Amino acid sequence: MAAAAAAGPVFWRRLLGLLPGRPGLAALLGRLSDRFSRNRDRRRRRSPWLLLAPLLSPAVPQVTSPPCCLCPEGVHRFQWIRNLVPEFGVSSSHVRVLSSPVEFFELMKGQIKVAKRRVVMASLYLGIGPLEQELVDCLESTLEKSLQAKFPSDLKVSILLDFTRGSRGRKNSRTMLLPLLQRFPEQVRVSLFHTPNLRGLLRLLIPERFNETIGLQHIKVYLFDNNVILSGANLSDSYFTNRQDRYVFLQDCAEIADFFTELVDAVGDVSLQLQGDDTVQVVDGMVHPYKGDRAAYCKAANKRVMDVIHSARTRQQMLHAQTFHSDSLLTQEEAAAAGDRRPAPDTWIYPLIQMKPFEIQIDEIVTETLLTEAERGAKVYLTTGYFNLTQAYMDLVLGTRAEYQILLASPEVNGFFGAKGVAGAIPAAYVHIERQFYGEVCSLGQQERVQLQEYWRRGWTFHAKGLWLYLAGSSLPCLTLIGSPNFGYRSVHRDLEAQIAIVTESRALQQQLHQEQEQLYVRSGVVSSATFEQPSRQVKLWVKMVTPLIKNFF
Repeated sequence: MAAAAAAGPVFWRRLLGLLPGRPGLAALLGRLSDRFSRNRDRRRRRSPWLLLAPLLSPAVPQVTSPPCCLCPEGVHRFQWIRNLVPEFGVSSSHVRVLSSPVEFFELMKGQIKVAKRRVVMASLYLGIGPLEQELVDCLESTLEKSLQAKFPSDLKVSILLDFTRGSRGRKNSRTMLLPLLQRFPEQVRVSLFHTPNLRGLLRLLIPERFNETIGLQHIKVYLFDNNVILSGANLSDSYFTNRQDRYVFLQDCAEIADFFTELVDAVGDVSLQLQGDDTVQVVDGMVHPYKGDRAAYCKAANKRVMDVIHSARTRQQMLHAQTFHSDSLLTQEEAAAAGDRRPAPDTWIYPLIQMKPFEIQIDEIVTETLLTEAERGAKVYLTTGYFNLTQAYMDLVLGTRAEYQILLASPEVNGFFGAKGVAGAIPAAYVHIERQFYGEVCSLGQQERVQLQEYWRRGWTFHAKGLWLYLAGSSLPCLTLIGSPNFGYRSVHRDLEAQIAIVTESRALQQQLHQEQEQLYVRSGVVSSATFEQPSRQVKLWVKMVTPLIKNFF
């Protein structure tokens, strides 16, 4: 009984997957799954029977067609992901891992300056400081050049932000971008996503800042022509100077750039459109996100986003068939000469989307499957700026076979450290959650297999998130997840998220990823029972009492 309770949601999800034509029964099982979740959240400790959780975990999605010995996909074990999302095969030479906020900022400015066709930027918000103004000035200069060019330019700038976070304060993201909208109305689009869950009396009563806890646009994608930066970093001065994050630069990857352009356009179409007079409007024919019918809005949003995923997946399958199943496969030299065939890639990119308000949970499915399937001897390095794993993720970490090293922010480098009011207590709440999780690790005797580490760097804050997977017996990672999710309740249930899984056979790229992991972990200390005896780890009683009530909102 205890084992079934411990792995309840995973078990019910397997049942739900078997009932595509029974929505009523599926809804009932979904409610039972939620009930299991709530009951487990009330318990302070989990049973050792949790170690049986993998037996009830979702199986690896079946490959719809047998792997072809000529297909590059046949050479790696993660090809099942292509059954859910489009698969993009690229050369590892087109993938570069960035390491610092300054490098990230300078690259973005440089990319904006040379963009000819499109600039697409999705972020939680745009800050209001001089560095953010520098970015806006780069956009303005590039747009101005496009108007003065000898030949008419089709440069378009599309910016997607969150409505509540982007509207906070008198000077905000909207006021920063209004001059661009006013001067280049035909070339600039600013979309502000408003969660459908913030509506009615709730929207009227919850004050500014607190209304952001209900749900956000959290995707971070920065795209310039056919070059893409995937990151967890927002467009704000600290993310350009002393806030540690992760960033990967995909160069000359047209299909990936097209996909993320279409994804941002899709979310933009279901968002509010900023006008030159600082008002907002709904796209013609679209249901209003908080004034219209919620179910109708979410259904329309689901269709709009899933159409992008399905069409891209179909395109990639056709491209794969044309490239690798034609009558005469070309060698790399012949491919380069012909121009219409591609050499076999050594790296595969899978976009993972999570938008639970729209019933899209691809990232959740893939992440849970990766954790479940990580074999004994494998190592998973998982990092998050906000340690608040979902119950399902915690169950899998504690109940599966791989070794885990989990990197999280020490209280001093938490983004909320020193904040005014209630927000100032959030680092202590994370300490409380961390201590509870560490206690469970110890109670299960898993200290050797599951290790917590705290990042610390003087004058910096920590916001890096993602994971690196090292197969058993390997000293280099073959897979990484990088993007916006934090592996917490918000990322899974409330916000709009996107990240990519990078699978690579290239030793050079694997070494880049390994070095990235080491550079983050080298600035950390291992958590032990003595860690929580430090004065900075003392948590007030009221914080301990409130944390279970609010942990799903931060």
